[in-house]
Amino acid sequence: MKLVGRKFETSILKNALKSNRPELIVVYGRRRVGKTFLIRNVYKNDIRFEFSGIHRSSLKQQLNNFHLTLSKYNTSFKKPTDWIEAFHQLGNYIDTLTSKKKKVIFVDEFPWFDTRKSKFLPAFDNFWNSYASKKDDIVVVICGSAASYMIKNIIKSKGGLHNRLTQIIKLAPFNLHEAEQLLKHNRVKLSRYDILQIYMTMGGVPHYLEKILPGESVAQAIDRLCFNKNGFLRSEFNNVFASLFDQHDNHEAIIRTLASVRKGLTRNEISTKSKLKSGGTLSKTLLELEESGFIEKYLPYKGTKDSIYRLSDEYSMFYIKYIEKIKPSNSPIWIKMHGQQSYKIWSGFSFETICIKHVEQIKEGLKISGINAIHGSWIEKNTQNSAQIDLLIDRDDNVINICEMKFYNTEYAIDKKYAREIVKKVNSFSSSTKTKKSIFVTFITAYGLVTNQYSNQYVQSELTMDHLFIEI
Repeated sequence: MKLVGRKFETSILKNALKSNRPELIVVYGRRRVGKTFLIRNVYKNDIRFEFSGIHRSSLKQQLNNFHLTLSKYNTSFKKPTDWIEAFHQLGNYIDTLTSKKKKVIFVDEFPWFDTRKSKFLPAFDNFWNSYASKKDDIVVVICGSAASYMIKNIIKSKGGLHNRLTQIIKLAPFNLHEAEQLLKHNRVKLSRYDILQIYMTMGGVPHYLEKILPGESVAQAIDRLCFNKNGFLRSEFNNVFASLFDQHDNHEAIIRTLASVRKGLTRNEISTKSKLKSGGTLSKTLLELEESGFIEKYLPYKGTKDSIYRLSDEYSMFYIKYIEKIKPSNSPIWIKMHGQQSYKIWSGFSFETICIKHVEQIKEGLKISGINAIHGSWIEKNTQNSAQIDLLIDRDDNVINICEMKFYNTEYAIDKKYAREIVKKVNSFSSSTKTKKSIFVTFITAYGLVTNQYSNQYVQSELTMDHLFIEI
């Protein structure tokens, strides 16, 4: 199957084959994001040994699996008694290969090998430091979904792998451009408005997008995957956190807390609302969720020093809002639900989240990608008339774009009431921040704005959903 997207990650992996040094590459990211597929696709002609951990298996079972895998390549080795012997055998096998090309060793689901008392990690440390790191023709790729393990034991290792990694690839879900390319590749013909609705449901996780069938409408696909009794996305939420994290109840509690509010929360607010103690465990849990792409952390623009955390995983938002609250049915559900006012409000919030994720595409659409700029959010709580900006772009060319994001199924019309809100927001921002920069009100909508006296008077620039699909 053809690899879609992943140009940057592919270039990193291919460059490792051309280097004149041994390479130790770690690839991590949430479950179903396509880590194994990427590595197998790029290295399909170069992998000389591949083995994968088995979830919740004993040391004996893991070693037996290693032996059976090695036997496919070379039958001369006896069953190893421990990981030191297993890696010694692997080195001996690699030494029998006479090709001068780089040889790739791929260790998939790495955390699952490191069971209690297995001593797998020190054995791997020893294999890299005493054998692989001395051979210029070796690329070792280690891959895993368990973010807590990969960050603590590999990326921030204080042991044998400290400062040994040559490349780190954090594989994120697809952006809108990549999602569109995947759907086209699978002969799924949907408008960009429909793709946005799909993205609001399941985000850019490739494995989820693969489940959409040619000839299905958005409503049919969502009904089948989310609201039918055996729908794939009905049970996925319960599996995601259990497979990724230790103490996953804490992770789920934070996700549910963030899903219950429209905007982000500070660390203290998360602690209070989720009833999780503010300490090292909370810090670790927030970091793991951030590294896995479920939440985003950002500092508000020229305001409080407290970081704001925002739920950024579309599938989690959709599951908590709709899937778990609705009994499964074989009759159409979503066609009725998505016409309701509650969905319109929810989809507006989801569209904001997607826009914030695609801020580089927004900069490209505004033709400011070459200008140094920072983006963030801003909120004024100190006045009776509070104001909030979910996305602003502060540019070095003396301009600040204040972005208004509206998801609507036709051109959006600014009315007199909304025009007043825009004026109040701009005035509040100007007086609070005392900025001397020009302020441009920028609208990001699905189909553009209706041209009227208010759009002419108050809007300096506008983008449509097409700009969110720009390839970056």
